[in-house]
Amino acid sequence: MIFADRDEAGRLLAEAVADQVRRRPGPAPLVLALPRGGVPIGVRVAARVGAELDLVIARKIGLPSRPEFGVGAIAEDGPPVFADNYDPAEFSDVVAEERAELSRRVREYRGDRPPPDPTGREVVVVDDGLATGVTARAALRWLRTRNPHRLLFAAPVCSPQARDNLAGDADTVICLSAPPAFRAVGQWYEDFTQLTDADVDRALRGFAST
Repeated sequence: MIFADRDEAGRLLAEAVADQVRRRPGPAPLVLALPRGGVPIGVRVAARVGAELDLVIARKIGLPSRPEFGVGAIAEDGPPVFADNYDPAEFSDVVAEERAELSRRVREYRGDRPPPDPTGREVVVVDDGLATGVTARAALRWLRTRNPHRLLFAAPVCSPQARDNLAGDADTVICLSAPPAFRAVGQWYEDFTQLTDADVDRALRGFAST
């Protein structure tokens, strides 16, 4: 399955999420997008299921020699989460750098607003794709400590291994496509334009005004 862009992927994913979200008395479901790429997806999902939309902010921890290769991640004020076979002590400098950038993004995206409260709620974490899964794992583990009623992860396309590895962190994992030839998220989009902080802000403001 090749998606035209994140908007199309979000519309298709929203239907699958709507089939899984359980309506219950109390607060509306909470959709938390992983910025930046997950935000257009989250807009579509939240609109479809009648959810509140916010962000869960995480940063990938890469190898010093290959920063683009994610071996770990941190989310909000949670501890670092690493893939198997990596010693966290070897990445203390990288973790410090990424935590500083995470703090900057929290200020940029959220300002003075407190983080969303998932306590007792149906929570859906969304991204535009799942490659190694370590960033999603960090976000899910941080959210789990905040006592959601039920915790879901959803993405249009996932590597099969990453999808399966999230089974212990999310109550439900929703992937529209899990191709065995997965190499990178972008290969499954015709338009995979990199987004900016301004794009994130516009998307959130646009959703809030609807």
